[in-house]
Amino acid sequence: QVQLVESGGGLVQAGGSLRLSCAASGRTFSSYAMAWFRQAPGKERGFVASIRWSGGSTYYTDSVKGRFTISRDNAKNTVYLQMNSLKPEDTAIYYCAARGGSYTYTTPSEYNYWGQGTQVTVSS
Repeated sequence: QVQLVESGGGLVQAGGSLRLSCAASGRTFSSYAMAWFRQAPGKERGFVASIRWSGGSTYYTDSVKGRFTISRDNAKNTVYLQMNSLKPEDTAIYYCAARGGSYTYTTPSEYNYWGQGTQVTVSS
């Protein structure tokens, strides 16, 4: 069982930066693949970024490549999402997700555990 708690969201102007954190409980954090998803009002939850258990492989949706960076610190049971050059279209609730095993997926249904979400609002 894994419990996830996100933090770091807020209001930022376009072009600004935020760093989201996702703290996980449990002693086997390092055996879980992790991901960030986001959901804007009236839209489906969509994939943002993911990282394999070892941290060696990362994946991003095209719209955030070059602007967002996902990383993890297994010693701290934490995964991060550094978001730079933010745009108004990045406004959404951001969710942290986990699944057992090494591989990551872009589909929300592949993930077993979810955090409560953190709001990110980017003003123009």
